[in-house]
Amino acid sequence: MAALTLQNALLTNEQLASSPSRRDGIPEETERILLDFGCELIQSAGILLKLRQVVTSTAQVLFHRFFWMASFRGFGVREISMASLFLASKTEESMVRISSLSLVYNFLIQKARQLDPVPLDGFSQLAYDMKNDLVVAEMQILKHLAFDVNVQLPYSLMVNYLRILGLEDHDTVPNKAWGYLNDGLRTIVYVVYHPPVIACASIWLACRDCQVKLPTNPDAQWWDLFEADMHDIETVAGHIKSLYYLKYDRKNVPLTVEELIKQL
Repeated sequence: MAALTLQNALLTNEQLASSPSRRDGIPEETERILLDFGCELIQSAGILLKLRQVVTSTAQVLFHRFFWMASFRGFGVREISMASLFLASKTEESMVRISSLSLVYNFLIQKARQLDPVPLDGFSQLAYDMKNDLVVAEMQILKHLAFDVNVQLPYSLMVNYLRILGLEDHDTVPNKAWGYLNDGLRTIVYVVYHPPVIACASIWLACRDCQVKLPTNPDAQWWDLFEADMHDIETVAGHIKSLYYLKYDRKNVPLTVEELIKQL
């Protein structure tokens, strides 16, 4: 019998080499854009719905996990990102109403497509379709993830690490490091590395930005204390930094399977 663990489920090397979407003929750049935009929708919806950061962060991790188990040719960005946020609101005990989630998503999609915002009619066919798609998508997430929706986040670890390093009260490092943790949610790092590595990478990036020198010791480096490896830290940092070079037209991002197939 496999031992139970509260650690995050991470991708294997075989999974990283070829995602379901790429096996379905979707270019890697398109896949990355779809993942990024889905996470952006989740974060924006969470802000408008006044959800706690832990809810939106958990939802983004679930969203990424799902599309390493399923293809964008089978499931659309809109319904899976909505369902991820809905599911995360349950697991983190901050329940949100489906009607509120649909209303906010409809607004965000109209905004992204540069349309004049028209409030969603709760009795319209679109409202019914969005609700139905969300319910079905939630079950698909649970099915594809084998009901493993446990998500461990690195925020509290990062705060503890900053305290140990004597940087908890620094003017800029904590805020910058927190921002890097948030930005990392839009990359694959949360489904590839454990929280201590991500926390260390965010601190390392923030200290580089602020020109703060981290302690050095010939016998044991600071990252060894936190059970991290410098090569992994640099790799995570590279993924986060690469996010800032990802440019695309949000107006034309396909949000449903039908739109994606048409665009391809």
